[in-house]
Amino acid sequence: MSATTPIGLPLTLRGIGKHYGDSAVLRSIDLDIAPGQCVAVVGRSGCGKSTLLRVIAGLEAADTGTVASGHAPLATQRDAVRLMFQDARLLPWKRVIDNVALGLGRAGRAQAQAALDAVGLGPRAGDWPGTLSGGQRQRVALARALVHRPRLLLLDEPLGALDALTRIEMQQLIVQLWRQHGFTLVLVTHDVAEASALADRIVVIEHGQIGLEVAVPAPHPRLPGAPAMAAIQAQVLSRLLGPPSSGAPAAAAAQPGTAAQVDKPLRRFA
Repeated sequence: MSATTPIGLPLTLRGIGKHYGDSAVLRSIDLDIAPGQCVAVVGRSGCGKSTLLRVIAGLEAADTGTVASGHAPLATQRDAVRLMFQDARLLPWKRVIDNVALGLGRAGRAQAQAALDAVGLGPRAGDWPGTLSGGQRQRVALARALVHRPRLLLLDEPLGALDALTRIEMQQLIVQLWRQHGFTLVLVTHDVAEASALADRIVVIEHGQIGLEVAVPAPHPRLPGAPAMAAIQAQVLSRLLGPPSSGAPAAAAAQPGTAAQVDKPLRRFA
């Protein structure tokens, strides 16, 4: 992270609940994220992780609970929040630079060009989206988010459709830009290796509840095959692949040399 004070928004979730009919998708989610932190949310399909991100983004309303930044509702900071999806959602009838500059006014093209330069696509500014590869389209989508200088960036499985090498390149780019700009980053992914490559903390969602939190203390850049990374991935996968706990989870202390973990939602970030 840069030496300057992080611009990232703090995030506090308390008692977040969400139902679709009789089905409880989220159940009393409590989560604290410090300014400038990167948190990855993982879980089985249908566990509620994408719904949680949409509630944070304000695209869906929670039935219970609050989403706050500091002492105010996050809704008061919506202009500082951007969400990036798995689908780049570019407008095919607009050139790359115009997709990035949407809604920016007269100075938009210069800002868009700077954002495209930052993601390595400056020379493609005048191209049509249809001429780009999948990875390049995701770079444009990332530039479109960054051009607004977000203080909170939400990523909903944005790399899920990319090939393995392009995924790694995009992961490295996201880490580089996050460290450079200091925004808070919340990533939803089904890929445990991706979560451990990017995040400061991994949050495992089980049946709409937080079942496990794991700290990832390794510095960036992270080597995928490093023993510390493999141990963290094994810990998370063991939880995901094993039977979910039947009762209220209990706190478990980390052993020396292992990732810190909490088998219940954190009440305060430390």
